[in-house]
Amino acid sequence: MAKIKYVEFGGKEHIVDVANGLTVMEGARDNGIPGIEADCGGACACSTCHVYVAPEWVGKLPKKDSMEEDMLDFAYQPDPARSRLTCQIKVTDALDGLVVHMPEKQI
Repeated sequence: MAKIKYVEFGGKEHIVDVANGLTVMEGARDNGIPGIEADCGGACACSTCHVYVAPEWVGKLPKKDSMEEDMLDFAYQPDPARSRLTCQIKVTDALDGLVVHMPEKQI
């Protein structure tokens, strides 16, 4: 289990425990965190679970695959270094303390 901090665009923080094996998107969905819509349910077929990973976490996450890179092209104001789709980040103990920031909107 890992504690994940989700930060809404306006700055409101939500810290929740997310079970290993779930995705960061599922942690948001299961805990009613606003700002992550996840329209495709985690199939990496949309960009509505887009977040900006805190800079200190960028190098600690698994690399983006080509499908995630392609879907991020459709995200709202993607950042080449910090943008990720939360449906593609599997939770492990190593992610304890992960901080993600929601964009102003999802598209």
